[in-house]
Formats: sequence, structure tokens, C-alpha cells
Amino acid sequence: MAKKSSEDRYVAYVSTYTRKNDKGIRIYDVDVNEGRISEREQITIKNSSYLTISHNQKYIYSITDFGVEAFKMLDNGGLELINMASINGMRGCYISTDYTDKYMFVAGYHDGKITVLKLEENGAIGEITDEIFHQGMGNVSDRNFRPHVSCVKMTRDNKYLCACDLGLDHVKIYSFSTITGKLKLVDAIRCEQESAPKYIKFRKDGKFAYVINQMNSSIVVYSYKEENGRPIFDKVQKISTLNDYHTSNAAACAMKLSMDNKYIFCSNAGDNSVGVFAIDDKEGTLTKKLVLPISGDYPKDIAVFPDCKHVVSLNHESDTITFFNVDIEKGTLIMNGPEIKVAKGNTVTLLKI
Repeated sequence: MAKKSSEDRYVAYVSTYTRKNDKGIRIYDVDVNEGRISEREQITIKNSSYLTISHNQKYIYSITDFGVEAFKMLDNGGLELINMASINGMRGCYISTDYTDKYMFVAGYHDGKITVLKLEENGAIGEITDEIFHQGMGNVSDRNFRPHVSCVKMTRDNKYLCACDLGLDHVKIYSFSTITGKLKLVDAIRCEQESAPKYIKFRKDGKFAYVINQMNSSIVVYSYKEENGRPIFDKVQKISTLNDYHTSNAAACAMKLSMDNKYIFCSNAGDNSVGVFAIDDKEGTLTKKLVLPISGDYPKDIAVFPDCKHVVSLNHESDTITFFNVDIEKGTLIMNGPEIKVAKGNTVTLLKI
């Protein structure tokens, strides 16, 4: 077999809960052509429930039992601990950085809190610059309809922080000062009642936002622009993440854009399936190409290979990673070799090195 060029080198990071050991992040070598990954190393961290890669691709940040932890990425994709910091609240569920990598945002599911922390030039996590608690109740006054911040993500122009609250059925929009590190509420996207917006992602050109809703298993497309210093989000489309026939009690989980931004991949718990949607380049709308089973239980996260011909599903309840060959035009998703055992996986991310 011909030697792959350095351009083909990818590494995968998988975050896990650590009930039996303290190795919460696993590093995998990626075979891009075969659509498989093989474990290389395990990193010590307690209960890595979510991790993210900085936009400059120099650092990885993870949720941990102690708050958040920062790691330096080595040339071979390995990780070296920089520091850890408290978020002054209950355990976080999502983490991201602004597009200058000067600030970190942490979403709090349990306490409905957004925490903003300063990032140093060497990637270290600094002091807290702002803390905001969501307040109010959704449609029904029980556990699921209280504030639960599930995602915090900046718009591509780095002006506004979008905070999905799946308890309140809102995506709250905050202006953000890169000078003070402070947030100010300026608007909110009011989603359908009992939809539970879980994640928001923006296309690379910043013109369209995609919100995946956990409870009604849908993706809603919004156009985005700024006018007169105000963010404008207009609803363009709503599309189901499921087939017309599906398992009852389904709930939408992960959502990933392909590296070329031509497709959205999503996963569904209960239904235990992966869906693929083509993105219209001009309108931003989605066309369903396939929704098929993933041979595992609770696909909490997925990763799409750069050629869109392979996908991996991280199955939290069956403690597995399953592999599939994808033919989008034919609408097929075919098992690609044996599963890998990974206990209580939470996120999986591919990165070019």
C-alpha cells in the first residue's frame, strides 16, 4: 500500500465518563481511506463529558469533574495538560471558544448557567469574566421545562453568543465584548413549545444557522445577518431527523456539518439512527438523503470522515463505536467492520494534523 501523505493524517479524540478508571479521553489514529480508527493513547481526566478544539487547533478544552481542563496539542496529536479551572457552579455539559480563542464559554445543563472564562496566549484557562443564570419556565413546570443550557456557540462574525436552552425552548442571543468578556442579552429565538433546542451550528460562511431539537426530532434552519447593530435570525425551514416510520420515544442527539459544509449528519436516540441531509448552497435548506440504523444504543455523538464516505457512531448505552460506509447518492449506510468497545462515550472529534 502506498504511503499516505502528511495531508491525510487525522487523529480522533473520544471523551468518556470514568466510572472504573480516570482515563477520560482516548486518542485514536485514523485510517481515512478505510474509515476506521485504532486506539493509541489514554489521557487522565475525570469524566470528560464534552471536549472542544480551539479554532487555531493548538489546544483542547474539556469539561471535567473539577470544572474545565486545558491541554496542549502535540505535533503527533498527543495531549499535554496545561491547567484546570473552576466554573463556580454545577458540572458543565458543553464548551466552546470565541473565534479569536481569547475566551471560553461553558453551558450548564443542571443549573441553567453560562460561564465565560478568559484564555491566555499559551492556551491556559484564566479567570471568570461573566456568569449568567437563565430564569423562567417553559410550557410545563417539571424537570425538563426549567432552564437547561445545552449549547453555547458564537456567530461566525464573532459578535453574538447563541445559547440553546432546551428547558425554556429558547435560543438566547447575547452580544459579547471581547474587551471585557461580558455578555448582554439582546434577543431570543423562540422555538416551538416542547421542541428542546439542543445544539446550534453555523455554516462556514456564517449565513445560516442550524438548530437541532431534541424532543420533536427536527432541525430548523435560520438565516442570519446583522442589521443596524442587531442580530437578525429568520426561520427558513423545519425538517424531521427521522423517517415517517420510526421508533417511539425518539430524541435527536448529535449534529455535525461535513468538512466541506455540503451535508449535515445527525443522530437519533431511541430510533438509534443516523441521518444525512444535503445543504442547498444558496438557500441553506436541507434535503433528506437517508436515515438508517447504527447498530448500537444511544448514538450520543458521531464523526464524519473528510470524504463523507465514512461515519462513526459513538453509542453511549451499548458502550461501543460502530463504523459505516456511506453512499449519500444511493442512500445507503453499510456496516464497516467490527465495533470497538468504549465505555460511556460522550463526544468524538476528528482533526487533521
